[in-house]
Amino acid sequence: MLDELAKKLAAVLPQGVQQVQADLEKHFRAVLDEHMSRLNLVTREEFEVQQAVLQRTREQLDSLEAQLVRLEDEVSKSEPAD
Repeated sequence: MLDELAKKLAAVLPQGVQQVQADLEKHFRAVLDEHMSRLNLVTREEFEVQQAVLQRTREQLDSLEAQLVRLEDEVSKSEPAD
């Protein structure tokens, strides 16, 4: 993606400057890499791992909530009515 962006940036340069296009693409790539590394980004793989962890946590929470409701029902049924 960054390579493509660097090529697009180099392509919009005036004709005389396009002669040094390869050097500019490398420079644009280095600048983009530097700026992207400063951002607090995660890889797609890291994102998907965390998404799976969150999904499992949500499922466990739903299960525990259902179990709590069942236990509360049992307790309320076993308590003598006033």
